Amino acid sequence: MSWFEVLAMLVWTGAGAILLFVLMWVDSLFTKYKDITEMKNGNVAVTTRFVMKLFAQGYILSRSIATSNDLFIALLVSVVSFVILFMLEWIVERLLKMAASFDLDEGTRQGKVAYALLAGSFHIVGALILAACL
Repeated sequence: MSWFEVLAMLVWTGAGAILLFVLMWVDSLFTKYKDITEMKNGNVAVTTRFVMKLFAQGYILSRSIATSNDLFIALLVSVVSFVILFMLEWIVERLLKMAASFDLDEGTRQGKVAYALLAGSFHIVGALILAACL
């Protein structure tokens, strides 16, 4: 492995980490609670959902990087995938709320791990499906 390849790996990793941080921050702006505050207070449900979201976004990012020769395209694909996943999450959560009075955000905020696992599983499944399209 050449120094150029090592440098390229560091640049791609750094860019991916920054994008992942930004995407998770943007995602936190749309939750009905403050992720970091809830995690600091020991809310296991919020932490569970956050970790599952992080895994899902990280997986999409890893697949977009693995299948691209262009850093900008890899990052762009990750952002587009984030938007698609976000829209799917919004639709599913609205349908659950309307059809079954099942509020995943509120249940997660209240510390109900089952709600967090269900919400997080939507992210992971969505990420698996989206990554298969890359």
